[in-house]
Amino acid sequence: MNWNGKKVLVTGSDGFIGSHLVERLVELGADVRPLVLYNSFNSWGWLDTIDREKLQNVEVIAGDIRDPHHVQEIVRDIDVVFHLAALIAIPYSYHSPDSYMETNVKGTLNILQAARLHPVEQIIHTSTSEVYGTAQFVPITEEHPLVGQSPYSASKIAADQFAVSFYRSFDLPVTIVRPFNTYGPRQSARAIIPTVISQALSGKKTIPVGNVRPTRDFTYVSDTVEGFIKAAEHKEAVGKTLNLGSNSEISIDALVDKIRHLMNNSFEIVVDKGRLRPEKSEVDRLWSDNSKAKAILKWEPVVSLEKGLELTIEWFRKNRHLYKENLYNI
Repeated sequence: MNWNGKKVLVTGSDGFIGSHLVERLVELGADVRPLVLYNSFNSWGWLDTIDREKLQNVEVIAGDIRDPHHVQEIVRDIDVVFHLAALIAIPYSYHSPDSYMETNVKGTLNILQAARLHPVEQIIHTSTSEVYGTAQFVPITEEHPLVGQSPYSASKIAADQFAVSFYRSFDLPVTIVRPFNTYGPRQSARAIIPTVISQALSGKKTIPVGNVRPTRDFTYVSDTVEGFIKAAEHKEAVGKTLNLGSNSEISIDALVDKIRHLMNNSFEIVVDKGRLRPEKSEVDRLWSDNSKAKAILKWEPVVSLEKGLELTIEWFRKNRHLYKENLYNI
């Protein structure tokens, strides 16, 4: 696909992955329309940290994915939609599940309905590995059962199924990409890698974390973004669900050891009960089978975990001021 001049909507562009995706699309020459959540501070989230010269020809729109009328307006004349807007914090989903229904499910429905009204070439809908729950077999293929072990994952399962239903019912050109644990610059400090790095950089010798026993499959953000791009470039991906993962797993405990080694730091970790999920809600194991993405998209990660952690640590060294290092948000 030639991205030059292609009209592209990115919802959730003020977030972690979304902001990196906007940067990449601009580099490719796309005519990008990023949607950021409206707020009275005129904040564009992580887009505010990008060199303004890169965004000088970008039309940033402030709005709300939950508003169907506004969504219909911003989808008008769009060629490709990357739908990333979502509430993603698992702990907060225990506290406010209604918000997850409104944003993740209704927001997705709004995008799908708007794309029916104003036909687009392709919709890339963002799922999550959390929809699988604890692995029943590994590596996890796209055929693995979907299990809602948190209100967050339940909302994403519902959103995914709406996307599938619109492909089957209305022939809407939808592709579902299912990132596993993406990490890198700009990630929320709620996530394990940023919370350990940021606290270590603040000089803490004892760092509170959650459960260190589970395993996860980590992918550096630039690799995840390339997966999104390739999903839009391959028409044979329409109607498919594709895992974006590294095809490997590591325990949180072992991951922390890697960070400690790379930072040459002797910090210790302690389990904070306030950061633990309810026992039956904890996802114990995630390990992606990415063979489908390799076959269809010719995609696989190129950044090793060690290299990705080095890049992330260096970015956090330079951008500590952007985080409240000693404040934990659910």
